[in-house]
Amino acid sequence: MIRDDNPLSRLWRTIVLLIAALFVLNLFALIAAVALNSFATRWLGSWAPSGLTTRWYSSAWDEFQLGDVLLVTFEVVFAVVIISGLIGVTAAYALARREFPGKRAVILLFLAPLVVPPLTYGVPMASLLYRIGLGGTFSGVVLANLVPTIPFVVLVMTPFIEQIDPRIEAAARVFGASTFSLFLRVLAPLLAPGILAALLLALVRTIAMFELTFLTAGPDSQTLVVALYYAVFASGVRAGQSIDAMAVIYMATTLVWLVIALQFVDPTQIVARTRPSAARQ
Repeated sequence: MIRDDNPLSRLWRTIVLLIAALFVLNLFALIAAVALNSFATRWLGSWAPSGLTTRWYSSAWDEFQLGDVLLVTFEVVFAVVIISGLIGVTAAYALARREFPGKRAVILLFLAPLVVPPLTYGVPMASLLYRIGLGGTFSGVVLANLVPTIPFVVLVMTPFIEQIDPRIEAAARVFGASTFSLFLRVLAPLLAPGILAALLLALVRTIAMFELTFLTAGPDSQTLVVALYYAVFASGVRAGQSIDAMAVIYMATTLVWLVIALQFVDPTQIVARTRPSAARQ
């Protein structure tokens, strides 16, 4: 291993590390300030709040109707997760196991919603949904969120499928296994960690998806992130602590699912597995 003792290189690495550390410190300080303010009775012109209370959470729950908002959020999220799982896993299997003309174009088409900013296709898609009567509805929000979520599931699942030896499937078919039996008894147990990871990450992604949900949601189909936006920017005087309490609920909801997802998958492993498969295309 060659060690670089160039003073300029060491200085550059130190500067990069300091910038990264300052960014992380600033991020955590911001989150801590929001969380602390959500418990503050009053916090003006001092380093610490004058007192602590939990009443802002009950106030936010009633004022912003968080019970209904959370119910809609989880209904949208689980509908998106189930549909994207069914379509995404099937599509990933086809892309991993089949060679056909135009395969590279199909893969690029699948990846497009992940690399293109959501507003680029979100505005015309929302216009179309409103034109056909789905804008502002639960179904419209689900359809809009499926556009980037299905490709995401395909991207996560394809490396998991490619690492399974095709000879295992061939042996199962030799012994008379049907397609359904092959998937249920052979592939499903092997792919279970990948499917679970893909669906959990899709869940977190859907909870955090603002642009597409904002463009297609109506008064009765707002998810938590959209309701938080309206709480911050809607007209009227609202206690900052109530809004911060709502923000903490949103952060906690997203963080819990993200931590669960990371127990089943290492994002760096997904990237490492994806690179060789992309190189073979």
